[in-house]
Amino acid sequence: MTDLFDQVVNYNCDRDLFRNIVSLRDSQDLFDDLSDAPSAWTAAQTLEMASKPYPYVSPQSVIDRPFEESAYYQAIQYPFRNWAQSRYSDGSYGVWYGADTLVTTIHETAYHWRQGLLADAGWQDLLGVRIERKVYKVHCQSLLLDFRPLIRTHPGLVDPRSYQYTQHVGQRLHREGHPGLVSRSARCTGDVYALFAAQALSTPRPYCYLTYRLDECGVRVERKPGQYLMTLPLQTVEPDAAVPAPSASG
Repeated sequence: MTDLFDQVVNYNCDRDLFRNIVSLRDSQDLFDDLSDAPSAWTAAQTLEMASKPYPYVSPQSVIDRPFEESAYYQAIQYPFRNWAQSRYSDGSYGVWYGADTLVTTIHETAYHWRQGLLADAGWQDLLGVRIERKVYKVHCQSLLLDFRPLIRTHPGLVDPRSYQYTQHVGQRLHREGHPGLVSRSARCTGDVYALFAAQALSTPRPYCYLTYRLDECGVRVERKPGQYLMTLPLQTVEPDAAVPAPSASG
């Protein structure tokens, strides 16, 4: 581990990243199952708005809109408030993950979604299962540690079945206060970004919606309903207990 950090270089990141999270294409009323009366739904919504904390304050509050707060929480703040085990976290702190391209983030999230399903059921029980997702573009401006040149000599950085090595890397970065890192994806040829500080991220903008559907061909990805963007073939590899299931943020 020491030789890894002795060789790592800095990367001045100033670019948009893709953030792929679980989200519905069409909004649903969260209170319509509590009562048949629309007036009760309104009362519940009013109570929620009056009591919930505000995770985001716009620097331009005069022109701020409610959707800006929602986008900031969904696209940036969520993993820092809802800690989970992941490639660079043992679950004792939050890490935000983004990717260089839409294709990279699809490979990453579709893999974890599929493996999470396999942990609970067999293939035949899962055919037709689907999940809806939303992709944001988020700007990242920070000095990151760049592990991409070290992949060949430190293959643990892209181990597709174990997070043991990378969680040790993440623990050190978190302990020393580094804002984040960039490395190669373990699922495809793209780049992945892991951020340990929300301050490095800004300007979330919705990019597109996706639907993942499991069938005999694999995980089919739709950008528009009925129009396939790509298909990730089925793999016979059973889920590895060393790779924890993903959080709701993807």
